[in-house]
Parts: sequence; structure tokens; C-alpha cells
Amino acid sequence: MTVHLLRVGVGIEDIVHLRRVLVRNTETGADGRPWVTVTTRFTPRRAAQVLDGGSLYWIIKRQVRARQAVLAIETIVGEGGKPRCALRLSPELVLTEPQPRRPHQGWRYYAPEDAPPDLAQSDDDLADMPDEMRGTLRELGLI
Repeated sequence: MTVHLLRVGVGIEDIVHLRRVLVRNTETGADGRPWVTVTTRFTPRRAAQVLDGGSLYWIIKRQVRARQAVLAIETIVGEGGKPRCALRLSPELVLTEPQPRRPHQGWRYYAPEDAPPDLAQSDDDLADMPDEMRGTLRELGLI
């Protein structure tokens, strides 16, 4: 059964800031395809289920705002020779409907039915609009 990961974007201000950080962490794999590497201290215990089509959902300012498909989970050697987990993610950042989420430590998982839906492609231009404003405009039927 597929599960998705949740990760708090510590220090990330908004989607634009997240995109800039991800571009800096983009590299090319052995197969020539680009991917984004996110390094963490611990490997998720449910890694096999994440690799079965899961995504990493980003929490920004207490809201789940975007996701990236998980391509691989590897163990690498970090500073001081300590093992670290490298999440290899698709470079495509898919925006999601904002969903409130409290900060947490460690891994949290989403069952596919609990994950927020993706924003429609037409809503991509609205991604940087404040959530409150976007919600009000949706309630009024303007977007």
C-alpha cells in the first residue's frame, strides 16, 4: 500500500522560496534525469511503501502546500562519516490545496485518501496568493 511522507519546510517562507531552494539541490542522476536531493537524518521506516508511488508533501507556514514524487531513498555518508538518508525527488513541484498541519518532528505519513488534492493547473498562477485571500475568493465563486 502506497503512503506519502510529510516534511516541514523549516525556514521556507513561501512556494517561491521553496522553488529556489529546490533548484539549488537539483542534480543529474546516473540515468541522465534530473532530480532533487533532500537529505535527512533518519530513513523513513515505511520507505518501501513510499517508493510504491508516494510523494513528499511540503508543510510551509503550517499549511501543506506542495508535493514532489519520491523517486528513490538512499543511504549516504554525511559530515563526520555519519549515515544520512537522501530522498531523491522529482524536480516537478506540484501545488496542492492548502491543508492546515501542525509542526512535528520525525516522519509523518499520509494514506492516499488523506492527502490534499492537487491544485488545478489553472490555479498555478494563484499559488503565491495568501491562503486567506484565495479561500475567500473561492467562497465567493470568483476562482
